[in-house]
Amino acid sequence: MNAGEIVSKAPWLLLIHQLPAKPAYARVKVWRRLQALGAVIVKNAVYALPSNEETQEDFAWLTREIVELGGEAFVCEAELVGGLGDSELRQMFVAARNEDYARVAGEAQTLVARLDAAAADGELADIANQTARLRKQLSEIAAIDFFEADGRDAAEQPIARLEHHLSQGSEAMTPQPGAPAAPSADSKIWVTREHVQIDRIASAWLVRRFIDPAARFKFVPGRSYAPRANEVRFDMFEGEYTHEGDRCTFEVLLQRAGLDDPALAAIGEIIHDIDLKDGKFGREETAGIRTVMSGIAAAHRDDDQRLARGGAVLDDLYEYFKTAGPEKLR
Repeated sequence: MNAGEIVSKAPWLLLIHQLPAKPAYARVKVWRRLQALGAVIVKNAVYALPSNEETQEDFAWLTREIVELGGEAFVCEAELVGGLGDSELRQMFVAARNEDYARVAGEAQTLVARLDAAAADGELADIANQTARLRKQLSEIAAIDFFEADGRDAAEQPIARLEHHLSQGSEAMTPQPGAPAAPSADSKIWVTREHVQIDRIASAWLVRRFIDPAARFKFVPGRSYAPRANEVRFDMFEGEYTHEGDRCTFEVLLQRAGLDDPALAAIGEIIHDIDLKDGKFGREETAGIRTVMSGIAAAHRDDDQRLARGGAVLDDLYEYFKTAGPEKLR
């Protein structure tokens, strides 16, 4: 399994949901989110993921989005005891990822054929841009390839051949600025859910380095936690600082604190794409940071250790962007 660790004896999570007929875009939005998470449909309106820390968080946030869209949803842990078995469900995940890999492989092979015939610089530039797009897609598919589907090599090989000849490009978007409203942070105790992952690690780093240098952190189960005096909750469903719309907690903190720093904005784009898995910004650094942070979560069960190790990575990433040229910050 790519990320996180098993946190329940039940090997599967099931998301069961219902959406209203209108607005029509709600169904499309939820379907796209489910595809991005790598979920497979078990039956109508019932989707499955293997159970680990990251997938529990993914389904929890999606449940909240569905409710905000006027629908109903709940997540349950499941063991398959009759009918569809574990091996059959695993094969459904493998088949879905192999289909994704085959699509990317087909596009890459088409580019290889164009590369062999290309002569004009303009043609090569377009192929380079398309190659970068396919590399990004391959990385996103690999991140949700929970059972190591065997179709990855067929996509990896033509992309590697293209990259051997071309310099990669990357897509980027600039986040929309919001009206700053500084958090009330006077050396508070910052409370978040235990088993921290990318958004909570990055948000804690942002708080301690740029918002509240004397911040202390507290980790709780996360459901219906009532804050005590001098406590502020972040990246929790009822938290003071948490997801808003399509922004992750790191982005919300960045905007409310009024931190107008291009290096932090670039980090925010990376955190957004890893946490929300929507490919909004498509920065070339995202895949590497995702891998490193997944390794930290796999190697360290203690949340303080995860914050320390992840914070060191983010310190270095921040310095990289601070000294990088404008082309890296776009």
